[in-house]
Amino acid sequence: MTMSAEVSMIHPLGPTTVEDWLAEQQPVDGSRLELIWGYLHMTPPPGGSHQYASFELAVMLRDALRVAERSDLHVLPAVGVRISTPLRTAVIPDISVIAGEIGHVSFAAEDVLLAVEVWSPGNTREERDTKIASYAAARIPNLWIVELPIGKPPRFWGYSLGEAGYRQEVFADGGETVKAPAPVPVLVDTSQLR
Repeated sequence: MTMSAEVSMIHPLGPTTVEDWLAEQQPVDGSRLELIWGYLHMTPPPGGSHQYASFELAVMLRDALRVAERSDLHVLPAVGVRISTPLRTAVIPDISVIAGEIGHVSFAAEDVLLAVEVWSPGNTREERDTKIASYAAARIPNLWIVELPIGKPPRFWGYSLGEAGYRQEVFADGGETVKAPAPVPVLVDTSQLR
């Protein structure tokens, strides 16, 4: 399955730039302020299940980087990523794997080797599609998506970037373990995400 980076724009770009977004004060309650096509979007703070899954994935990634002796790569939760200045888009993935120096407030898309999104029931389809298209347009090589449906086990998708967008490399339903596409080999045990 391939996901295209094409997104139809129903409305013109908004007035807010990436530089404006960088100057904005992030909410103190843990909400996330993102910039999508020039419009500021606020999402509520992640809940406990979301944070637990994000933490477990971050630990799996960190441990895999250490085993591979990749001290040049860093696992960072919830950092700003400047996707596109012309398209006025900047987002906050749940987890990013960053190459190089980490002493920044936000990161250029070309420094991101993996973006991870944990979808909760409150994430809209439009938000999901827009973020996936943004990552593909920014040429981020790998994308992981975890879905946390209410009352059901977590589901995991691992994608790699191809010529026409992301192509699915792996899928795991609750309880399964898969080798996920990333800068280093990572075994993702979905039973550890809930």
